[in-house]
Amino acid sequence: MKKFMILLIILFSINLSVNAQKTKAGPHDFGRMWTFENPPKEWLQKAYNFTPDDQWFKDVRMSALRMSTGCSASFVSPNGLIMTNHHCSRDAVLEAQKDGENIMEDGFFANTPAEERKVPSVFFEQLTMLADITGEMNKLMDESKAEDLEGKESEAIDSIKRYYRSLDAWKDLRLQVVKYYSGVKFSIYGYKKYKDIRLVAIPEAAIAFYGGDPDNFTFPRYDVDFTFWRAYDEDGKPVNSSANYFKFKLNGVQENELVFVIGNPARTERYRTVDQLKWDRKYRYPMTLDYLRTLRDHLQEEYDNNPSDELLNMIFGLSNSEKAYSGIYNGLKNPDLFDRKVEIEEMVRKNYKGEDYWGELKAIYDGLAPKSWAVMLLSPSPMRGNTLMLLHSLYKYDEMMKSGASSDDLEDVKDQISYMVSKTGTDDDIFYTTMTMKLIKKYVPVDDKEVNNLFDGKSGEEFVKTLMSKSKFFKGEKWKKILDQKPEKFLKNKDLLLKTARVLIPRFNEASEAFGSTASKRKDLEGKIAQQYFKYFGSDLPPDATFTLRISDGVVKGYKFNGTLAPYKTSFFGMYDKNYSFDHKYPWSLPEKWNYPPYELLQQPLDFVSTNDIIGGNSGSAIINKNKEVVGLIFDGNIESLPGNFIYDEEYNRAVSVHAGGIYAALKYIYHAKRLMEELVPNR
Repeated sequence: MKKFMILLIILFSINLSVNAQKTKAGPHDFGRMWTFENPPKEWLQKAYNFTPDDQWFKDVRMSALRMSTGCSASFVSPNGLIMTNHHCSRDAVLEAQKDGENIMEDGFFANTPAEERKVPSVFFEQLTMLADITGEMNKLMDESKAEDLEGKESEAIDSIKRYYRSLDAWKDLRLQVVKYYSGVKFSIYGYKKYKDIRLVAIPEAAIAFYGGDPDNFTFPRYDVDFTFWRAYDEDGKPVNSSANYFKFKLNGVQENELVFVIGNPARTERYRTVDQLKWDRKYRYPMTLDYLRTLRDHLQEEYDNNPSDELLNMIFGLSNSEKAYSGIYNGLKNPDLFDRKVEIEEMVRKNYKGEDYWGELKAIYDGLAPKSWAVMLLSPSPMRGNTLMLLHSLYKYDEMMKSGASSDDLEDVKDQISYMVSKTGTDDDIFYTTMTMKLIKKYVPVDDKEVNNLFDGKSGEEFVKTLMSKSKFFKGEKWKKILDQKPEKFLKNKDLLLKTARVLIPRFNEASEAFGSTASKRKDLEGKIAQQYFKYFGSDLPPDATFTLRISDGVVKGYKFNGTLAPYKTSFFGMYDKNYSFDHKYPWSLPEKWNYPPYELLQQPLDFVSTNDIIGGNSGSAIINKNKEVVGLIFDGNIESLPGNFIYDEEYNRAVSVHAGGIYAALKYIYHAKRLMEELVPNR
């Protein structure tokens, strides 16, 4: 028995040592969101033995689109048919809704071209021209007489845009100059705009967002998250997209197959330094999360008492943001991920011999840290309470009284105060103000005695109740007598709201000045640091996401989670299993037309995962194979992908897509959308 126990201990120790092995830091920690002006040809050859030529990259670039709602999209037929996500379209399609209809509940499918409905607010853009303009930018900036870097860049950009507008190939395009690697590289993009956009098909919200918030950012997943639009030309005819569109591949993908995401990732921050990330972890994300959670819970309470679609959409949005920020925050607390950021930073710093840019940036953030709570919590906004906005106006009046401002100037501020007083004391104001005071109480440094003395041991809620019961600014028009006082008397007035303004608003002004005055220096240091990474790794590093078109490579692959394995794909069987397992309850309930499905539907693939590097903005991106065939539609990432804001982790990070075969199966077996089926897969 004793020998057996020793053996178990040895085996357990071995297991611990194996599990303790960490992934080493490397260039792909910065992701694989490649630009089309610098495609990863060598990497694709090395990793996959795939060598696409320039025409291949041009074809996939010209087939992709960017949507006005902030999502990605693509042409999927020769007749201007566009595919994107339901969640990218759900607000816009309400413009197409007629009296008596409920598109979100019932869906919409145009059976004829005449039934396709125009939505004026929607447009799509196609990246038709692009160029690396680094050399031109550097030359113009060197010649500029502007005093600061921003001025030099602005002058150079204006000059370059004027030149490119004069070229025939760039005429009538919307031009955008983008800075990469904090100024190491510059590119110019020319976009063609499609303005006449009509709704072709959209499923019910219940099936597109199946599983609702509980399943959001998870896998296995069972969403049918698609929408089809069509672009029309100036003559009112469908756009001829025959030269640039992705053909539909029904049998989709196999495990370990090479796939590409073609879309517009919005924003990553993978070049932030370790000390910046520490600041994020201590201040930025905790405060943001507290705000989002409190607001979401409040709106949920309102919704429970008085349901409305508007409130529900706001709750969905806040829940989505809360999960996203939680994922980043938890990633920053993950030793494996964070240690990789430390490791790669040390690697570059050891190789660099020069000024300590990292140390300079750390010193700035060390100085900003004690002021972080004020700049984040005291900014004037109705979402932080109209009372807080009133505090800002009162402090402005207080300062003007000190400086002996003219009566006309004082009257202008009095008008502001009068307006804000009329907006305070409502249920919403009490909620938002209480939320703000609770957060201040939580995050104000313990050594800030003046702020802590202001609260006098009260909770945030107790302080707001005291404030609104004692201050004359909440007692009819008594506040007017305070403002009519002469300066010497007004400045001695001890009304609690005035006292609160005199304590809190200077904290915000100081913090705002500190962050603002160091912004240019911080940006300059960030640029110099990013340049060192680029010099060290060269073109092996893709730039941070900027909501510009990227190509991301990956493979179809499941992963380990919750002590088990996530398969690389799901099926409609799984969707119905969830429906029955949750007793048909929301958000796993099904629209009526989805009841009693044919057996042929159940066995069809529905969603799948891949290792492609994506982030917000990639929603609606086509996921294609090396033959330029669309095999799926990106709609989400798993919960493990959320730290992708600051680091890419191929082991667990997964992009989640609707399978092309799943979209077609829904069109065939549920919606009987023969016209759309024929257009996507002709002669089947």
